[in-house]
Amino acid sequence: MMLHKKVKIYAGAIALSASALFTSLTQAAETAICYNCPPEWADWGTQLKAITRDTRIQVPQDNKNSGQALAQLVAEQGNPVADVVYYGVSFGIQADSAGVVASYKPAHWDDIPAGMKDSNGKWVALHSGTMGFMVNVDALGGAPVPQSWDDLLKPEYKGMIGYLDPASAFVGYVAAVAVNQAKGGNMQDFTPALNWFKKLQANQPIVPKQTAYARLISGEIPILLDYDFNAYRARYKDHANVAFVIPKEGTVTVPYVISLVKNAPHAANGKKVIDYVLSDKGQAIWASAFLRPVRTGAMSAEAKKYFLPDSDYARAHTVDYQQMAAAQKAFSARYLSEIR
Repeated sequence: MMLHKKVKIYAGAIALSASALFTSLTQAAETAICYNCPPEWADWGTQLKAITRDTRIQVPQDNKNSGQALAQLVAEQGNPVADVVYYGVSFGIQADSAGVVASYKPAHWDDIPAGMKDSNGKWVALHSGTMGFMVNVDALGGAPVPQSWDDLLKPEYKGMIGYLDPASAFVGYVAAVAVNQAKGGNMQDFTPALNWFKKLQANQPIVPKQTAYARLISGEIPILLDYDFNAYRARYKDHANVAFVIPKEGTVTVPYVISLVKNAPHAANGKKVIDYVLSDKGQAIWASAFLRPVRTGAMSAEAKKYFLPDSDYARAHTVDYQQMAAAQKAFSARYLSEIR
């Protein structure tokens, strides 16, 4: 009888162990698919590990870019594979127009500025890039660090200024929008920006079509119109004598956003992922990668010391990103006609 009891107890223990193992495997198997979450960009590698550690949801790496991610969502619209998608704001707007994303207002929704989220929850910003001057101080040849859009028109900066071609590169278009807004223009009238670019031609600017980060670091291009996070990366990671300037007349901030995919196969997990990357922990990871988190209150004092003061960022403004996306084609045509 005693042996029989021991066998029953042993069998029960095995059953409990098997149940615990099944539960553990089930939890470990929780998945959410994110399109365009490459580990090298914006430190998604650290972010994905943190999501798995804290939520037990596995999010595989994905190396699509924004355009490829949107194209895949459209192609899979009848049978979605992804649960969430990350991209530049203009692609979030296009995804909404294409009907491939769902409404979701995540935790911390009220902490996110109105200009950094779609009012219906079709996309929400995670972090942003602010346009300004990335300056290799050692390559200025004794000239002062420029502080304004007007400064760049001075002859002392001849041959020193670079910007990506605004007719083909999005960051170049962001620069055009920034100077246009600073000079009193709007999305219906880019004449102020085009006039500024015409004047800048006297300084013989360098206008590459692709990223010029390495050329700035080397000093080939001493002043580059670029995002703040590239300047901080150059200064604090690559240890170059690089300054970042938010021009006195003002500039614009452009968000990178995330959306819940319409009819996502793991929608509940997708929502948890969005909640996490907007949580204090998730936002701190963006800040550590020199990206300004959308919830600035979540930035630690340690991370904040790498950024310019809030008083400088007060000169950086959001715009109507729907209008910005709609105006891009017409601006590009005018730029090609009037500047090149």
